[in-house]
Amino acid sequence: MLWPPAVDLYSDTQTKPTAAMRRAMAAAEVGDEQQGTDPTVNGLCARVAEMLGHEAGLFLPTGTMCNLVAVATHTSPGDAIVTSVDSHIVRSETGGAAAYSGVITDLLTGDRGRFEPEAVAEALAPGNAYRPWPRLVCLEQTHNFGGGTVWSPAQYRAVADVAHRTGVPVHTDGARLFNATVASGTDPGVWGEPVESIWIDFTKGLGAPMGAVLVGDRDFIEAARVHKHRCGGAMRQAGIAAAGCLHALDNHIERLADDHANAARLAEGISQLGVGTEEVETNMVWIDVAPAGLGAAEFLERLAADGVRMSRVEERVRAVTHLDVSAADVETAITAVGAVLAELP
Repeated sequence: MLWPPAVDLYSDTQTKPTAAMRRAMAAAEVGDEQQGTDPTVNGLCARVAEMLGHEAGLFLPTGTMCNLVAVATHTSPGDAIVTSVDSHIVRSETGGAAAYSGVITDLLTGDRGRFEPEAVAEALAPGNAYRPWPRLVCLEQTHNFGGGTVWSPAQYRAVADVAHRTGVPVHTDGARLFNATVASGTDPGVWGEPVESIWIDFTKGLGAPMGAVLVGDRDFIEAARVHKHRCGGAMRQAGIAAAGCLHALDNHIERLADDHANAARLAEGISQLGVGTEEVETNMVWIDVAPAGLGAAEFLERLAADGVRMSRVEERVRAVTHLDVSAADVETAITAVGAVLAELP
């Protein structure tokens, strides 16, 4: 395998800070984040809260910690949370909700991570002596394992309305929320206003090296702060990291459209080579190499030998476009896939 790969489509987590972002980070005004005196962190949290239509924000090192803290804040041990069967909380957080909060998870199926209000209503039937009470609905926008899919504003709000009619709050994993806003032409508040808590991650398409901001009302954020400290998320001069996030808000949102266009071109080019791809909605291309008579692991190994890196999820291959992948890189990747397929009997 060539390292570093010539074209790295493994994930949008593979981005490197730009030179301008590094300058912003180096010049950041800092204080003690744990004590609430880091002005850059405070400014970032206030800005994200305003963008998403909430009162306050909390800076955390990672998006996974945002989910961990939010679930703990909304629930008590023995409660149930309701989410999609292939949500990030279920598949990629090492059972954190169960281990830390003591909750069980009711799993819903749907259209590539997006479930119907009727399914939520059924899952929110009252608990009893045998069945735990559902206390939280968790959404994901965009939905990673669904294929970078985008909820429609109407369906998103309808699900939240069903939850609220039964007195259950809604939390949104917004790791790639700005991919959704760009793809759908919506304001971030469209996704923040209907839910009790939501977060955005700066280490995906926005290109920062670390950081995520969880938002909600002031009481929720103060309660969440306790869990943040309890699981080791308090920081000191975190303004250095927050400055990179602020730079990303100023410079890296609108350009996500380039990633979406590159993903669409990648899917088009690969499909023309005879392998299947799922419909592309944002910056993810999910590839089925089975029609070529090739397993995902072998395909990735052969592709890596040509300098192109993608990732494997079971027998699907995922390619993710991002800040450090150009249109020319996409053409290189298509050519590499073609070369791998041409070597087959």
